[in-house]
Amino acid sequence: MTLLLASQSSGRAAMLRAAGLEFETTAAHVDEESLTASLAAEGQSARNIADALAEAKAIKISSRLPGVTVIGADSTLALDDGEMLTKPETPEEAVAQLARMAGQRHRLFSAVVAARDGAPIWRAIGEAKLWMRPLSDTFIADYVARHWDSIRWTVGCYEIEGAGVQLFERVEGDPWTIIGMPMMPLLNWLRATGLAPA
Repeated sequence: MTLLLASQSSGRAAMLRAAGLEFETTAAHVDEESLTASLAAEGQSARNIADALAEAKAIKISSRLPGVTVIGADSTLALDDGEMLTKPETPEEAVAQLARMAGQRHRLFSAVVAARDGAPIWRAIGEAKLWMRPLSDTFIADYVARHWDSIRWTVGCYEIEGAGVQLFERVEGDPWTIIGMPMMPLLNWLRATGLAPA
């Protein structure tokens, strides 16, 4: 094993598989909620928090797997007023988040960090801007009821590669960043370091 994804995100794993990469996956079990709260209390931006979470995952796993390159990734979402949203814990919270975002623009930051032997060796952060269309209460309730099992694991309550695309009227940014990782910089780095075919 030379490459490992420190995530159980099906979206991120699917992106790497679709790109033809050979890798294994494992959960990092980082306390994202506590780390996010601590960094937010320090005044860190959503962008920096995504980077710190991705780094924490990569370092935690790579520190116990000598010589293995570990990829950590995370995403954060910030409304234009600076409020950050996290993964919903209940369907009711998902409904409230979608109602909060409806008719508004938000920014999504996806960070990816590579680590080896417990130290970060490379990183990239992608940013996307998304304009959610106005949504009726009925539409939101139906959407959450139908898709709760998948959107409960996503910041922003959407999987844009699926039914979540119906929530938006406009997006700026590459689709990989929105799904969870800035793939182009990652693939460029993997090829440059011999971890992917050049």
